[in-house]
Parts: sequence; C-alpha cells; structure tokens
Amino acid sequence: MILDKEKRIQLNVRIAQETSQKLDEIVNYYQENTKLGRVYKADVLTDIIEKSYDIMNKQKQMQKKF
Repeated sequence: MILDKEKRIQLNVRIAQETSQKLDEIVNYYQENTKLGRVYKADVLTDIIEKSYDIMNKQKQMQKKF
C-alpha cells in the first residue's frame, strides 16, 4: 500500500468537514488493523481508489456479458 517508489502528484481538493472526519476515522482504522507502520491519508485514499477501481472494472465486465 505504501507508495514510496512510485511517482506521486499532489492533489489539492476541498472536501466537507464531515468527509474529512470520516477519512481520519478510516486512517485510524487502517493504523490499528494493519502491520504497515505509520499509515498516511494519501496511502489510505490510494488504497480506497484502487479497490473502487477494481470493483468498477469487474462491474463493467459483468455488464458486457449481458
């Protein structure tokens, strides 16, 4: 999950305070339930995006079969 070796870009986004609090809670969950050491928001967001992307592609493949 940690992306030290990959090229990174910076994203500047505005999100609702409630969304930010949810992200903090998710980061804390990852921190408590993984053995990766320090967990950063960027790593959690990357993980969430990658998983969502995989799900989206699987759904697209299922739609093509019908």
